[in-house]
Amino acid sequence: MRIDLHTHSTASDGTDTPTELVRNAAAAGLDVVALTDHDTVGGHAEARAALPGGLALITGAELSCRIDGVSLHMLAYLFDPEEPELARERELVRDDRVPRAQGMVAKLQDLGVPVTWEQVARIAGDGAVGRPHIATALVDLGVVPTVSDAFTSEWLANDGRAYVQKHELDPFDAIRLVKAAGGVTVFAHPLAVKRGLCVPESVIAELATAGLDGIEVDHMDHDAPTRARLRGMAAELGLLTTGSSDYHGSRKTCRLGEYTTDPEIYGEIVRRATGAFPVPGTGG
Repeated sequence: MRIDLHTHSTASDGTDTPTELVRNAAAAGLDVVALTDHDTVGGHAEARAALPGGLALITGAELSCRIDGVSLHMLAYLFDPEEPELARERELVRDDRVPRAQGMVAKLQDLGVPVTWEQVARIAGDGAVGRPHIATALVDLGVVPTVSDAFTSEWLANDGRAYVQKHELDPFDAIRLVKAAGGVTVFAHPLAVKRGLCVPESVIAELATAGLDGIEVDHMDHDAPTRARLRGMAAELGLLTTGSSDYHGSRKTCRLGEYTTDPEIYGEIVRRATGAFPVPGTGG
């Protein structure tokens, strides 16, 4: 089985619609794909309806979190999307995205970049606006060559000149809320230092004690020594280890299925979940 547990659609900051995403996942030879848009489940219904035969869909979300001034992302799988407390927190994060993005546009303008809010809103479309949309605008303007190059301290990284903080969950609360909704939590790209500050390993240990299920190890932003370090940490802490593409369509260079999750780990994630179950493809 080929299993990719971290992808994005136009419901957040990907460039594939949910329909295109699941069809492209099947074409890439995947058996399982997780749709984990940022702080939203808005793409799930379309993905379900379009799911090709032979491809299973894992419903999920990538939750925006912050602790001690450091941002981190928590992948949540197979939770009940109607659970009210978790749904309310996702809504708070989404509602803060527009004023936050507008603040970053204003900072960029102060830095002499001729970006406009109208340009960013047009790129985001109906998706939950975020930094990748602003980064795409910077590419379009010729300020940076690629979206990844916008995520530096010069521009949009967590310590960047144009960065603006948004409402984010405490990761311990995120774990509690996802578990209460019957879901499973995996810390996304925990040591992706190129994105900015990362939480210390002591915090990962505390999250494990609080019920964190796993950490994303095989990811494009982790080099080989970092992956080895994370595997050792996971073994010590009793955490599951996953691999994922973090696919965003044409917005990033990663390919669907570029990194995958071991079928036994996938089976354990499904076994632990009680809020939802994998959706089998029926040829949609």
